Amino acid sequence: MKKIYFIIFACLITIEGISQTGGKYTYQVLSLPYNSRIAAIGGNNVSHYDNDLNFVLQNPALLRNKMSDKLSVNYINYISDINLGNIAFSKYFEKAGIFAAGIQFANYGKFKNTDYTGIIYDNFTVADYVFYGAYSHKLYNEKFRIGANFKFIWSDYWKYSSVGIAFDAGISYIDTVKNFSAGLVIKNAGFQLKTYTKGNFEPLPFDIQIGLTKKFEHAPIRISVTARDLLNWKLAFESKFDQENYVIGEVQPKKTFFNKLGNVADEFIRHFVFGVEIIPHKAFHIDLGFNTRRRMELTVPVKKSLVGFSAGVGFELTKFNFGYGIACYTIAGLSHHITFGLNLNSFYKKKTTSE
Repeated sequence: MKKIYFIIFACLITIEGISQTGGKYTYQVLSLPYNSRIAAIGGNNVSHYDNDLNFVLQNPALLRNKMSDKLSVNYINYISDINLGNIAFSKYFEKAGIFAAGIQFANYGKFKNTDYTGIIYDNFTVADYVFYGAYSHKLYNEKFRIGANFKFIWSDYWKYSSVGIAFDAGISYIDTVKNFSAGLVIKNAGFQLKTYTKGNFEPLPFDIQIGLTKKFEHAPIRISVTARDLLNWKLAFESKFDQENYVIGEVQPKKTFFNKLGNVADEFIRHFVFGVEIIPHKAFHIDLGFNTRRRMELTVPVKKSLVGFSAGVGFELTKFNFGYGIACYTIAGLSHHITFGLNLNSFYKKKTTSE
């Protein structure tokens, strides 16, 4: 049963990465949302800003000096005994600037090592680990900032293991007066240092994403729109099973302009993730998200349910923060995301930074 769960999970992260070319990319663990807030607003966001350290993995340029001395711990309960997690810490140095570092892990549980007769020899675990560091610096003025992530990946699949490195590079624009922000990021540019099988090098899930975030002036609402997979226009999977069976000799209907226009619109909308935050108080927010590609690719026609939708809540206090989010990938169940953070800066007197 655990092997079945692992196969389901592998399929989900493959579809979440690049469904049209499923199985082409390795280290799909790099594409998963580990934070409750990010998961709740759709799973991708490269433009959101309110000093939340967890968005640094979405776009390193969102790392700001005011995030210094923040600690964040994230945990995800997925299916069966599949667990994900992330721990991050940031520190500002007066001469060097602001840095962040952390570790991600995806543990797929214990598996039984058996032979073809069913004899059990021992148990083994399967897991992915990502060690990362981030740095950012202002560009031209305080509104523009550039940043970079460096990731070291270790993948341990029993007798098969792999080691790789990946880089993110991003730029952000934040106008606190107009409550508007934008971001552009190049994700997961890298390669394998050690392959699972000798000589079989696999590409990483390279991607370019762009996003906009706007908070309304007279309403406690913040909206975000993120476009992903910008290098791959064709995301829809064309299955031969979707094609109608025509009687031999019958002329198939021609593709009209409106049919073609509908196909273009279908491909276009798959690239977008939408997020909404309702902020009735600065210490509390309600998060809602809609991932169009997840909705269009993971639903079952007879029962679409809430696949593609996500939601969550968060509490932002002076010394700590807490968040909980849920995301619906399939009708089989929900993923549960929990976040806990500490603002260590608030526990002792310290000179505030300029940003």
